[in-house]
Amino acid sequence: MIVLSDLLVDFSTSTQSLGALQEAAYRLIGQAACQIDEAAGRFVCRLTPSQQQLQGDELRVHFLNLVTDENLREKVGRETDRLRDVIVALAFGSLTEGE
Repeated sequence: MIVLSDLLVDFSTSTQSLGALQEAAYRLIGQAACQIDEAAGRFVCRLTPSQQQLQGDELRVHFLNLVTDENLREKVGRETDRLRDVIVALAFGSLTEGE
């Protein structure tokens, strides 16, 4: 019998967004459960593998890669917000001109 053990990964609340951690945790569904707690200025993520395929360092690396990906998605979203607003405004503006 193989015992799957929990793994803790923690992040500073001053440098890591909760949203990115939640998105990464969501993407882990099927591979591990992730409980996120906040304590003493840290987000503590408890990863509980749900299968034997990802354990220990492999699970940690996979989770960190997902968090990195979500951080990049947030950054790109922030950087393109204005452009997206302009595109939407232009699109809706052109629709009303035809009336």
